Amino acid sequence: MNKTLHAILSILDKCTAVTGSRELSRKLTKHGVELTERTVRYYLKMLDGQGYTEVFGKEGRKITDRGREELRHSLDSDKIGFVISRIETLSYLTTLDLAAMEGDIILNVSWFPQKNLKKALTLLKPVFSSPFVMSDRVILAEEGEEIGDALVPKGMVGLGTICSVTINGIFLKAGIPVASRFGGVVETMGSKPQRFLSVISYAGSSLDPLEMFIKSNMTAVSEAVAGRKGKILASFREIPIVCLDKAAKLARTLEERGIRGILMIGSPNKPLLEVPVSIDKAGIVIIGGLNPVAVLEEHGIATESKAMSTLFEYSRLVPFKEILSSSSH
Repeated sequence: MNKTLHAILSILDKCTAVTGSRELSRKLTKHGVELTERTVRYYLKMLDGQGYTEVFGKEGRKITDRGREELRHSLDSDKIGFVISRIETLSYLTTLDLAAMEGDIILNVSWFPQKNLKKALTLLKPVFSSPFVMSDRVILAEEGEEIGDALVPKGMVGLGTICSVTINGIFLKAGIPVASRFGGVVETMGSKPQRFLSVISYAGSSLDPLEMFIKSNMTAVSEAVAGRKGKILASFREIPIVCLDKAAKLARTLEERGIRGILMIGSPNKPLLEVPVSIDKAGIVIIGGLNPVAVLEEHGIATESKAMSTLFEYSRLVPFKEILSSSSH
């Protein structure tokens, strides 16, 4: 699997419809790969031979399950730093207008079995009323429906939650540079954050750290929501100390607008939750957007998540209580 084949599979993985060589040639340029349609067809035949793509006549190809599996494991060494690169890209593309509360934010998209929907909604209710979510606004989709460019698989329900990287984008638009350091697990006591227990650097990872913590059963979000000793997902960022006042004001505005993702802002050059900061920087702890999904896993509901999955229009999200209300009728 070379970089060109990997790029083609990556594009096909994001396409919900059959895609032809002309469209692939056009999209490959965004990956820094310049290929003619004829050359693209040559590479597609190689992928067909490996069973990574399926041919649909002259219309083009779709990626197969085997292709998706190969995509997950190929070129791991080249993916180091992929997460931090995606954070920077999506931060720039965030367009939320805080006055109108319209524009694109970043969504995490998760799946869980349709048969567990009633149980899931019951479990999620206290989480979305707690201080440990980015926002109470979500989107729920049934099988075959799309959340952004993510298609909900058969037999599943899709849940879109606001990703913490949205905060990076909002800060960036306000002229506040944000450095994303790591994702981690924060110990809580009586609903108050105490310290980071485990961390994974974004710069050295090819996978989203919070997804790994969930699947490793390292969270206790349910306990935190109940006010007991718990473990929540959070991320650690840094900003220049000259931006502190502006950041604090922006944090208050965000909370007033229903985005309560900023858990703590530290003092200049002082550790925050036992984490040291760089010179002339202050730390910020931001709530993990996947905390609701962690609760489902803690109660035996299998999930699959794609952190930083897609850009999504904020005004299309609805309060979780409206979903609860509609599901009870």
